[in-house]
Amino acid sequence: MNQVLIDGLLLEIERVKADKEFMATLERLVARDKEILDRLAQ
Repeated sequence: MNQVLIDGLLLEIERVKADKEFMATLERLVARDKEILDRLAQ
């Protein structure tokens, strides 16, 4: 893979990880989805 592309992706990942509002939303959605999957598994 092109190093410029890799570097760009790494920078974007760090930017998203630093976005506290986005990460809080992501955690809430993952928890909700886990609950749904757990109920479906029963």
